Amino acid sequence: MAFWLTVKLALSTMAILLVIGIPLAWWLSQSRSFIARIIESLVALPIVLPPTVLGFYLLIAFSPQTFIGGWFETLTNQQLAFSFWGILVGSLIYSLPFVIQPLQATFADMDLQLLETAYSLGASKWDSFINIVLPISRNGIISAGLLCFAHTVGEFGVILMIGGNIPGETQVLSIALFDAVESMEYDKAHTISAGLLIFAVLSLAVINYLKRPRRC
Repeated sequence: MAFWLTVKLALSTMAILLVIGIPLAWWLSQSRSFIARIIESLVALPIVLPPTVLGFYLLIAFSPQTFIGGWFETLTNQQLAFSFWGILVGSLIYSLPFVIQPLQATFADMDLQLLETAYSLGASKWDSFINIVLPISRNGIISAGLLCFAHTVGEFGVILMIGGNIPGETQVLSIALFDAVESMEYDKAHTISAGLLIFAVLSLAVINYLKRPRRC
């Protein structure tokens, strides 16, 4: 159960953040405005902020006494905290820089003369983005998505603070590992740990392969 819940959480986080992250990263890579730099700093905040701090403030924000928590409870008749939707929101915030920063670096390295040529031939910015930017950036986009997926699989502090340890609802693999160690079920802990380690190594190998410069 923890395995499939982890896959569901990681896939959901990856899909949503790619939809949000691609246009946001493109704007950040092209804009030189002060507002863009502020947003860039806020996006990167989860990298340096302890996960438990982020989880604590999200837990407070998800309380039924707050606007966000109260609105969600009115809409769904369940609490946002200690639910799958709660840990999904937490994962989106915590994994955001792991999508934005690789995409931003990919877009920043792009040859803008290709776009200028397309504009001069009458292509719109939207057509140029869809037909030039996205195909050229394909490997960077795949790498960002895979990094987001792998990072979400390994999340612990934020998930524990927001979701607790509810089997079938918020108990992902990292929490199940912690639970197995606490219960002294070391065989189970070894199995989960080995699986996560192998997955992490394979993910990094694929990401590094995609980052290799192409040979002409």
